Amino acid sequence: MNQPASQQLYWSLLQYDDMDIHLAATSKGLCFVGSPGQSLAELEKAMHKRFPIGEWVHNDDMLEPYKKELIAYWQGTRISFTIPLDYAGTAFQLAIWDTLCHIPYGQTLSYSDIAQAIARPTASRAVGAAIGANPLLIAIPCHRVIGKRGALTGYRGGIPMKMRLLDLEGRAD
Repeated sequence: MNQPASQQLYWSLLQYDDMDIHLAATSKGLCFVGSPGQSLAELEKAMHKRFPIGEWVHNDDMLEPYKKELIAYWQGTRISFTIPLDYAGTAFQLAIWDTLCHIPYGQTLSYSDIAQAIARPTASRAVGAAIGANPLLIAIPCHRVIGKRGALTGYRGGIPMKMRLLDLEGRAD
């Protein structure tokens, strides 16, 4: 029985301001943005299902372009990303993540807004689960999704980080 070939996965620690965030990329693009203050184990656990026999390589140089764009975002000099992304999910997750990428900088939508946008108006809970599985915090802007009444709900990076990102963007809604 043939086993799939091992894929190299590159990782690095982005340190900015008071945040330490693990990043990972494949040769195709950024595949993971971690939560602030979490260990490398968060990255390994999140990526294990997609890359069960991946070989982890610490490579700061490989991740430098991704770090630069994320830092520029936090510095307020970048509102969108040009870095390549490499992510996979179910068709439903991909539809949700694509919808998130179309929420303009500085604006928010509710979970039910996202459900409406993908023509699944009763799927708000499933939308929340798909958003929670987003491997690319910030790059796929799930922080721009809030509760129907404006509450800052669930965010893998933590509510303080979500609030910080929305404040940075000066949300207009």
